Amino acid sequence: MLLRLYDLAGADADRCFSPYCWRIRMALAHMGLPVETIPWRFTEKDAIARSSQTRVPVLVDGERWIADSWQIANYLEDTYPERATLFGGPVGRALSRLYSGLGDALVSRIFGFVALDVLRHVDDRDRENFRRSREERVGMTLEALVADRDNRLGQFRQELAPLRLTLNAQNFLGGDRPLYADYAMFGPFHWARCISPFALLAADDPIASWRERLLDAFEGLARKSPGYDIPAAADRRR
Repeated sequence: MLLRLYDLAGADADRCFSPYCWRIRMALAHMGLPVETIPWRFTEKDAIARSSQTRVPVLVDGERWIADSWQIANYLEDTYPERATLFGGPVGRALSRLYSGLGDALVSRIFGFVALDVLRHVDDRDRENFRRSREERVGMTLEALVADRDNRLGQFRQELAPLRLTLNAQNFLGGDRPLYADYAMFGPFHWARCISPFALLAADDPIASWRERLLDAFEGLARKSPGYDIPAAADRRR
């Protein structure tokens, strides 16, 4: 039976931009599992009510409804053991939980750079609630939140030093091939690419090169999604 994935979409149904949903889209491609992607908006909570959650990703496998990206990844690993492993074994699963948490923190960090760009792309029905809920969360307007993003960019890039050092020495966090740890960290960067022209990474950053490799993975699954050109890609075409 074909799996179904509820995936957060903007006003354009093809612009699916959730960092958490992209973790699972990459994980499904990694395992070679076909899936029907269902565009979902913030106001469509009734559509995923059977999951007992109000957020996506939500995966439907027959009569099973599984929510939360980490729970879905574990479900896929346990339910389809004949497929390529997402974690690389029990130790890798434990380490992947760390990367999942680091990816969550990265989403919060990146939001301060792209919040207003997200607002511009969400569906009209979602905009008022999105603005109100996010501004309550950060304690300021979205315009104020991103106003000095150029000045904060250098510090953000410095904070990525541990990731950069790793990716300067190997192609993926998983080593020679990507694993779920890669997808957990890739999700936030791809989210930014989907909804914002703001360049978070320098063109010569090893993290940008890693992102490029993952954009090209699985026959360019992520690259084919609507998004903005990034400096590393532009420089390589010269």
